[in-house]
Order: sequence, then structure tokens, then C-alpha cells
Amino acid sequence: MQGGGGVSCAVAGEAPSSSLAGGLLGLTFDPPGGEAPAERIGRLVRESPVVIFARRGCCMCHVMRRLLAAVGAHATVIELDEAEEEAAASAAAAAAVPALFVGGAPVGGLDGLMGLHLSGRLVPRLREVGALCG
Repeated sequence: MQGGGGVSCAVAGEAPSSSLAGGLLGLTFDPPGGEAPAERIGRLVRESPVVIFARRGCCMCHVMRRLLAAVGAHATVIELDEAEEEAAASAAAAAAVPALFVGGAPVGGLDGLMGLHLSGRLVPRLREVGALCG
């Protein structure tokens, strides 16, 4: 990661990078205007239908990604350093990391995702926000 404290990103198994030139879903992670961490987190949540904020190597994030992939959705995974994790927690009303957002709304961690899945509400919610085809 570069000195500006940019958000590191890995998407469904891809290698992390600090900037996706022109790239994936139109997201930019190190904007020239120098966005505040709270603003950057909010923008990332609004721009992607399914977002997971996690620490690098987080096993719970891995399980979340696998479950989402099994139902046909691929999450944008944002790997945070400690300072960014604090900003994410305060900016996005997330108590802990990993934190899942579907359609801009906080779902919670692995327990929230499992609760949605076991209740049968996960797939309809993913379809509603355009994260699933069909």
C-alpha cells in the first residue's frame, strides 16, 4: 500500500491492489482529491452491491466469500489496515470486521450472513440489489 493510506482491495480471490486503473465496477481507491477514510468507505459501500470489509487472511471473510459464491454472488472484498478498520467501523456503523454490506445496508459479520442464508432471505436480497442473475 502506498503512503496515502489508500484502501487495499482484493476481489473474490484476486491479488490485492491499491488502485484498479479504470477497472473493476468503476471503483477507484486512491482518488486524486484525497478523500477522507470515512468518505471513501461510504463510497465503496454505495458503489458495489456486495462488499466485505476484512483483515488480510481473515478466515471468516473466506467463509463469507465462499458462501456468497456458492449462491452465485461475488463480493468486493476490501482489505483494511488497522487505521482504516477503525474508520470503517465508525463510518459504516460496523461493530467489527469482517463486515458485510448488501445493497449499501449493513448485514453484519459472518453471523448476519448465516442468519440471512438460513432464513431463506439471502438469495432474494441479492437478487433485489442486482448481485445475482436470474
